Amino acid sequence: MNESKGLFGFLEKYLMGPMGKISQYKFVRAIMATGMAIVPFTIVGSMFLVLNVLPLVIPSLSGIFAVTLDRYTSLYMMATTATMGTLALFFNIVLGYEFTKIYTEEDGLNMSPLNGALLSMFAFLMTIPQFIVNDGVFERVVSTEEGAFIINGWAMGDGVQRFSSAGIFAAIIMAVIAVQLYRLCIVKNWIIKMPESVPEGVSRGFTALIPAFIVAFTVIIANGILISMNTDIFQVISAPFGFVTHLTNSWLGLMVIYFIVQALWLVGIHGASIVFSIITPITLMNLTSNAVDGTHIPLAGEFGNMFVTIGGSGATLGLCIYLAYMAKSEQLKVLGKAGLVPAIFNINEPLIFGMPLIYNPFMAIPFIIAPMVSATIAYFAINLEIIRPVIAQMPWPSPVGIGAFIGTGGDWKAAVVAVICALAAFAIYYPFIKAYDQRLLKEESEAKMN
Repeated sequence: MNESKGLFGFLEKYLMGPMGKISQYKFVRAIMATGMAIVPFTIVGSMFLVLNVLPLVIPSLSGIFAVTLDRYTSLYMMATTATMGTLALFFNIVLGYEFTKIYTEEDGLNMSPLNGALLSMFAFLMTIPQFIVNDGVFERVVSTEEGAFIINGWAMGDGVQRFSSAGIFAAIIMAVIAVQLYRLCIVKNWIIKMPESVPEGVSRGFTALIPAFIVAFTVIIANGILISMNTDIFQVISAPFGFVTHLTNSWLGLMVIYFIVQALWLVGIHGASIVFSIITPITLMNLTSNAVDGTHIPLAGEFGNMFVTIGGSGATLGLCIYLAYMAKSEQLKVLGKAGLVPAIFNINEPLIFGMPLIYNPFMAIPFIIAPMVSATIAYFAINLEIIRPVIAQMPWPSPVGIGAFIGTGGDWKAAVVAVICALAAFAIYYPFIKAYDQRLLKEESEAKMN
């Protein structure tokens, strides 16, 4: 127990403390709310994409599609372009709204979330056009070259390129800057106040007037300086985040992510909520890259719930089935049966808090290692192109195999890999849960004798 206290003490001091503070930051909570808000739209866009790639996955459908849905592809794929192709714009507007809302509710500032959203969009849109300096004159870039089709500074592809996932980080930073400038104006009272008799909509519009000018001048000056240096705000923001994205998409990065998630859970903090609120922009960006550019990036969309945390945090589906049907102790049997149905849909609070898995030195090792093992299997299955990458966003409670099958565009091998991941996770748990079960059975027997 001294060793376990040492482990939990170390995690509480060096992980729980810092991550607990991070989770309380207004920005992190706003990002978390933003990610949840745009999920329905990414799911809708993903489903139309899956429909479009079905003939590639199931060749026998090609003939049927050729005389039916193929005629309407350009029409219905607009649902994908308008969602997956504009993720940055979605992120920017919703983050501006949520971030402002938090300041309004918690700091009592007279800020309008709608103004926050509009100012964020305003700031972001000003970073989209590309410029060059020609003999001291700022001019918008025009190009008709293949792969670089730019109209009056707006790079085009299947829509505006910088609206896509490539612009997510720029969208986030510009939203933060816009909201902070708006907040500064409110705090310093740099606003135009209208009489109470003026309708709210009109009053709100004039309240945003001075903040809009300040946002405009800030972005224009910063962008002008950077353009003079042959770059711009968009590129400067995207460059370092591209490096971070590369790190998180490596196997080592994936291991660090899931170690932190599980270690936080061990000391009672919802690790997935904290870590993936920060990682979500990257997973959505990778999802779009896999779907549109044909990349094979493992950490995309609901990769975790499809392949890693099957049954809930800790990858406990196999563990729950074992408890329900093979456990000897009454305590674990009851928990297994109570948690079985939720576990099918990746919900395992009955085990997390009832077994419990948190603060349990006997289950700490498999609770951390099992998800890392299943993540490793799925990572290399995608990285080595054994299975297709995740191209469609699925609801996180999707049962094992189903989410992986649909999320990869109908790859049956992905469903098999998901099942293998679940079995591998249970193999890690087996010797520990067997010993723990025997321990509890012995305690129950002694209690009956007394």
